[in-house]
Amino acid sequence: MPEETIKDTIQENAQEVVEKAQQEVAGQRETTYKSLRKTSILISIYLLQFLAFTLLAVFVASHHIIPLDIAITKEFQENQTPWLNMTMFGVSWLGNMMPVFIVLIALTAAAFWLVRLHLEAIIMICLPSISALINYAIKLIVGRPRPTASLVEIFQVAGGASFPSGHVMSYVAYFGLLFSFGIILFRRDHWWTYALLIIPAFFVIMVGPSRIYLGDHWASDVLGAYIFGGILLGITLWIYQILRQRGILTSKPGENEHHFLRRPHPRHRLAAK
Repeated sequence: MPEETIKDTIQENAQEVVEKAQQEVAGQRETTYKSLRKTSILISIYLLQFLAFTLLAVFVASHHIIPLDIAITKEFQENQTPWLNMTMFGVSWLGNMMPVFIVLIALTAAAFWLVRLHLEAIIMICLPSISALINYAIKLIVGRPRPTASLVEIFQVAGGASFPSGHVMSYVAYFGLLFSFGIILFRRDHWWTYALLIIPAFFVIMVGPSRIYLGDHWASDVLGAYIFGGILLGITLWIYQILRQRGILTSKPGENEHHFLRRPHPRHRLAAK
């Protein structure tokens, strides 16, 4: 088979896969009204967390060691089993492998872009980046030391300041945003729409306990990260809602389906050449 024919065949198949994914995603899009209403509810919940985080940050800045934190960590570490150790290490693994995490975020954004969710793709890159910078700044300001082996068991040694947990904030920024998009954008008609909720929810819920169990963070570090991560997510969704209402880098659900109907099949285009 000629090389040019093979190349054309590969391009045809790749384009068919992309177009099928675009049609699948477009068919699962919620109406604009329902999407905006869901976004508003999420924003209200997220922004109510701001006051709680401020109070907690001020408290831990002046009280580095809190007896309740020690008691919670010891309770988490009381019943250790091999499967629990493996689970906790596994949940935290992605946050320890930052290059891998960055590649995952980039691939997710690329997937959104391919199915013509352009605004969502850009936000998927921006939020984790901003979250990482803010987390670093807060750690410098608060300056809380991490748990020590004299107080609790340390399974995994980590450097830097302790408050708030960088793992938790990064997971909320990535998996929390993925979960939010799953709620806002799609109906629950296909298996992947459920996976888009279950998998991110699992990581968001489990990363906090894993950081306490491994002795990397105090419970108040984790709580602060969940709160502030939620604040950033809420602000991001508020901006996202405004941009969607103005039609910036987005289209109304249903428009993509008409676009697909107008496009000729790749083989028809080749035949016309």
